[in-house]
Amino acid sequence: MVHCGFYDKGIYESHVNFFVVALDFKAAKAKAKELPEYIDKKMHVDGIEEVTAVDGFYLNLVEDEALDGASIIKGHR
Repeated sequence: MVHCGFYDKGIYESHVNFFVVALDFKAAKAKAKELPEYIDKKMHVDGIEEVTAVDGFYLNLVEDEALDGASIIKGHR
């Protein structure tokens, strides 16, 4: 997870988290800096965390070439 900060008019500083897949922290930072939203809002990286387990479950990422690099995000309100 790459934690990024940016300044919007009238707000001191806002933050957003980007989840990226990378081999190391340096590659994760570089990948985040390529995102259109990062570039458009002139963001900066405040921190990076590697998430390996959540609530007692290890995360296991499996590449699926059929996704062609796409992300799938499911939301609920």
